[in-house]
Amino acid sequence: MKLPASWKLPDTIKSRFGQRSLGKQRAMVADGHLLLVLHQAPQAGDRTRQGVLFWRKPDGIWEHSGGSKGLQPLIKHLEAYNQAEEHLRDRYEQAQEAEDYFDVLEAIAPLHLAAQNIHNTLQVARDAIPGDRDLIDLRDWAYEIDRSLVLLHENTKNALEYRIAQRAEEQTRLSLEAVQSSHRLNILAAVFFPLTAISCIFGMNIASGLERSSFYTFWLITLLGVAAGVLVRKWVVGGK
Repeated sequence: MKLPASWKLPDTIKSRFGQRSLGKQRAMVADGHLLLVLHQAPQAGDRTRQGVLFWRKPDGIWEHSGGSKGLQPLIKHLEAYNQAEEHLRDRYEQAQEAEDYFDVLEAIAPLHLAAQNIHNTLQVARDAIPGDRDLIDLRDWAYEIDRSLVLLHENTKNALEYRIAQRAEEQTRLSLEAVQSSHRLNILAAVFFPLTAISCIFGMNIASGLERSSFYTFWLITLLGVAAGVLVRKWVVGGK
């Protein structure tokens, strides 16, 4: 983008522009002329910034690089930032998952940086032309947008951290429940392991001499197996 050919700006201002782009957002003052170089509100995924120019003549008349005159184009420029901030706030209020909060944070960063630079630019313009009350109002409005984006960034960041911590606590609770369940299974296995081993031994089709034992022999072996299981359980639980 180049300076409009019809604009009669001082050479000290014209000489501050390069040949590739308008450059960063800034305010330039010379011989009563004020030129604001601003960027349009960045959209998600934008890698470049589209510049726009606002020229205040020494008589207080404003002109816009798009061809319009008056202060209204500059007001609409700030309204675009205000609407972008409100849109991000709506997304923040509707966010549910950590990914939603991360997307909002990613969108806030370039918008906040651009809004902060607009506020700084208008502050320089206000210092250069202290008698223009419109510049004071615009400067204060830009500060409010900048401040709202700072608060929105902090709220979104805190919400994201809370969501991550909440998920971590949930995973810890599930892991603890799994460990407890595994521990209970180990205890049951310890109680019945000796009895299972004895049953396997005497269940083999090999003569052991107990095939014709009395009724009491069966229960004696069963009780011994349970008693051994209790001892094994004590060892599993206490480690001794």
